[in-house]
Amino acid sequence: MAKYLISFPSAAMVVADDDWEAVVRDSHAVIEEAKAAGVYVFGGGIDEGVPPRLVSAAGAVAEGGYPWAPALNGGFTVLELPSQDAAIAWAARIARACRCDQELRVFGYDPQS
Repeated sequence: MAKYLISFPSAAMVVADDDWEAVVRDSHAVIEEAKAAGVYVFGGGIDEGVPPRLVSAAGAVAEGGYPWAPALNGGFTVLELPSQDAAIAWAARIARACRCDQELRVFGYDPQS
């Protein structure tokens, strides 16, 4: 089975103020379903109030991430699934719950991880 990253950037989640409660309820329900199905690995959102730090191989720390890269933000879910079709189905469920499209990526297999 492969691990899939299902994610969205913060700007994609445009939700009316009076719909937030339903979005939270629906998105938590999908995650609970993934846990019950035994496919949930990890999920959460980037805390945008905490700035990234760039750490070198020598251990030096600099404020901010790569200056040339776009900001990394939004929500992420990692699921372990038997096929891309299953990943697409879960991504669609998360998209419905979050009220925004989801990006779907597969992690490369590493036998040491």
